[in-house]
Amino acid sequence: MNAEFKTSFIDLFPLFSVLSADDKARLAEMMEYKVKPKYSFIYMPGEPSDHLFFLAKGTVKIGTHSSDGKEIIKSLIHPTAMFGELGLIGEQHRSDFAQALKEDVHLYQLRVEHLKVLMRSNFELCTHIMNLFGGRLMKAEHKLESLIFKDARTRIIDFIKESVDKRGRRVGYEMLLKHSLTHQDIANITCTSRQTVTLVLNELKKSDLIYFNRGKILVRDMGRLG
Repeated sequence: MNAEFKTSFIDLFPLFSVLSADDKARLAEMMEYKVKPKYSFIYMPGEPSDHLFFLAKGTVKIGTHSSDGKEIIKSLIHPTAMFGELGLIGEQHRSDFAQALKEDVHLYQLRVEHLKVLMRSNFELCTHIMNLFGGRLMKAEHKLESLIFKDARTRIIDFIKESVDKRGRRVGYEMLLKHSLTHQDIANITCTSRQTVTLVLNELKKSDLIYFNRGKILVRDMGRLG
């Protein structure tokens, strides 16, 4: 992957808008392009947290397993997002896994130490990265509050609405969401069961609030969903 293409990819990240052209060129030299097959793991618990990643194509799920082996999905990563960055704040070994979903994943990996070199010479970059961690902390707190105060049906509907708001495409008066998730994945994200997800989706479909098939959810009216 040539340096010009890498620099164009770097320009897609607001995080790096504070870098000079020279620093972007240095960053491009340090980044390594990788393609991971669908369903493969980018990293696993216990592996060193010495790299972070920038997603160019595909979808990645970040998750962990409970003591009884149940999968819990903490977040979904979509193109032009960074993940695996906890090494920047002291994580020595991974506590989570990162796995490609149902298509090959294209990404760039960067050594944590290399980004730290840029951070030491650029205070604005440090501020941007602190804001990124702050935003993710607030999102985690919001999810915790949702688990405490909202029932399973509401959590599933909230997940659909949030996903549509972020990545949906308007089709007439409706909103279309394309995704790579199984009902079990949605259950693992919302801390419900696959049966509950199927029940809620079928209920919403019967009420003509949504239509869904494999890989697509069409929301008829965002205002009525909820």
